[in-house]
Amino acid sequence: MSTVVVDTGVFSAPLIARRAVGQTLHDQYRRHLVGQQVAITTQTLAEIYFGAEVANWGATRRARLDALVDTAAVIAPHEAMCRRFGSLRAELRRTGHPLHQDHHVGDLWIATTAIHYGLPLVAHDKVFKECPGLELRTEV
Repeated sequence: MSTVVVDTGVFSAPLIARRAVGQTLHDQYRRHLVGQQVAITTQTLAEIYFGAEVANWGATRRARLDALVDTAAVIAPHEAMCRRFGSLRAELRRTGHPLHQDHHVGDLWIATTAIHYGLPLVAHDKVFKECPGLELRTEV
């Protein structure tokens, strides 16, 4: 079994009935996740708990969220990743890639994690396209 880093939108898709191209986002990305060890970043973990809080999810839905989180490996940043984040953001800024912008800092942490560990990133977000060193698996 290989490991993939999964972005917040795709990871949380089983909990949210979003439709993309006539099917749920979860259905659209299932083929990228079946048979894979799912890893998420602390950024994704924070984003999904923030979303649950803002949406005022009840106990049942929060329990489903906790059960989903329990299926994933959570990867925390460390000093070497922080260095990589800084150099990647600077490179993206020099080339004009939008991932360097302040409002994409969370996405940049997710991309940095995937790059640092040499893992593919499964994401439904165009901002990751053409990020140097990133193996992106996407349907957009």
